[in-house]
Amino acid sequence: MSAPAQIMALPCWRGVPEAVPLEGGLSNESWLVTDAAGRHVARFGRDFPFHHVDRAREVATARAAHAAGFGPAVEYAAEGVSVVAYVPSRTWTAADVRAAPERTGALLRRFHDGMAEHVSGTAHIFWPFHVIRDYARTIAAGGSPFAPDLPRWLALSARLEAVQVPMPIVFGHHDLLPANILDDGQRLWLIDYEYAGFGTAMFDLAGVASNAGMTAGERQALLRAYLGHAPDAAFLRAFDAMQCASLLREALWAAVSDLHLAAPGADYRAYAAENFDKLAESLSRYSQTHGTL
Repeated sequence: MSAPAQIMALPCWRGVPEAVPLEGGLSNESWLVTDAAGRHVARFGRDFPFHHVDRAREVATARAAHAAGFGPAVEYAAEGVSVVAYVPSRTWTAADVRAAPERTGALLRRFHDGMAEHVSGTAHIFWPFHVIRDYARTIAAGGSPFAPDLPRWLALSARLEAVQVPMPIVFGHHDLLPANILDDGQRLWLIDYEYAGFGTAMFDLAGVASNAGMTAGERQALLRAYLGHAPDAAFLRAFDAMQCASLLREALWAAVSDLHLAAPGADYRAYAAENFDKLAESLSRYSQTHGTL
């Protein structure tokens, strides 16, 4: 595939750039670009109000993440496009996350402890249960095939929210799919800050565990590394509930995307079904461990 004219026209390149598409991404288009200065990643994406995504805020967060030592440098940004330095690294898989729960927990602790002082501008709040409720409104208004099941999903969300425990407010990533973690052999990096904002640590902890399919032992190791001690029963119950909420939010994200997005090769309905299946498994595990919600 040849590089599109919009990449070639960006004013940030030195010499004539060459570009190849990068795989992955359900809502954005990314290209690896090489010019006389080296390699870069160009990412195209517009604002998605239906997903609470603001690209200007995303770029500002990416700059803050670089200043805090977690993300690559932002080299150029304009409406609908950003260019960041390429990090020679390996993209993590679910197996990598499961194999390194302590390392993952330590990364999240550093991120939550270190990001807030670098973030500027109007504060953005991410609370997954509000997101679920708002996604439900969008799904209902759009005539989605998922709409008939919304009452039971909203009732479930309310029960999952009710067992959460008070926690400090931190600045979180909130999209911890394994592919958003890079390993350069020396350190870990985080990329893709579309959903980053202030909230509690629980969604990041639960999200990284559920997205990677961690076992009970791996989840315990993750939490011990993050907290510095073993979690108590109330924390574990809230954590397991938030894993369910993370999967429900991801499934409803796909249902909303099915109404508004059309990324090449993306099957949003299948992705929603996949996450609903994972949710059923997670709910079964919750009931076996903690009883009915």
